[in-house]
Amino acid sequence: MSRFLEDITEFVKKQPFNVIRISEVQGDGEIETAEFTPANPCQNCYSISKLFTVTAIGILWDRGLLRLDETLGDIFEGRFPENADERLKGATVEMALTHRLGFPPQFLDIDVTHASEFGKDFLSYALSAKLEYAPGEGSIYTDGAYYVLSRIVSEKTGTRLDDFLWEEFFFKAGFAQAAWAHCPEGYPIGATGLYIGSEDIVKLGMLYRDGGLYRGERILSEKWVNRAIEKDYSIDFDPTHRVYFKGGMCGQKVIVAPEQNRVVALQSYGADSDVIAAFVRDYE
Repeated sequence: MSRFLEDITEFVKKQPFNVIRISEVQGDGEIETAEFTPANPCQNCYSISKLFTVTAIGILWDRGLLRLDETLGDIFEGRFPENADERLKGATVEMALTHRLGFPPQFLDIDVTHASEFGKDFLSYALSAKLEYAPGEGSIYTDGAYYVLSRIVSEKTGTRLDDFLWEEFFFKAGFAQAAWAHCPEGYPIGATGLYIGSEDIVKLGMLYRDGGLYRGERILSEKWVNRAIEKDYSIDFDPTHRVYFKGGMCGQKVIVAPEQNRVVALQSYGADSDVIAAFVRDYE
């Protein structure tokens, strides 16, 4: 076990919250894991799922298959319900990435509301949303925006988000397993519901730490990675801007510490993931 994992293990034991496991890699070394609570290897990473969706969008953007200024009206032409708010047709892909579609709070959030309450056709439900504001004029964090992005991947590739990521990233990086919650029509939610192991979450962090490379193989362009970080496409910074991360409900987090060339993935139930991020940030 690395010195970092030994030290963070001692730190976690003193905390008033429960951690399932922490995985870590520094540089091009081996990914190692410290286990704290017996649990299934794959856990719901909740909103970390969003950064996987960002990655799929980035691959399409890199290949010229998708523009960030493309509108939902063009992408889903003929798919809008009769009662749709016309303003949503002018919303862009980038507005979805930054939660500026105008959706109300907790829209299409299966972690809060039973999925069956949204009907069988989630896309029609999303495209007929009663908007809180004109797209682009505000920002409300919702899972609905990332379900729309999941469907955009399918519109552009003819395959589903999870299948696309298996082909373009997961197989290449040697993922152990991953299973995504689907809508009734079989499309991944995109925003949440990805059941995955912490060591594979680390691989996502490595991709962004290393400018779109995974152990030397190009998955994303450095231009996309820089844009995603600068534009906050589901990437957040701590107040010092020394580490960046994506968190998920119940204390999940993938943390990138560029100064240390380190990536850490936390799986927990109820942990204060910001406390863990601060430990990583200040580690020497």
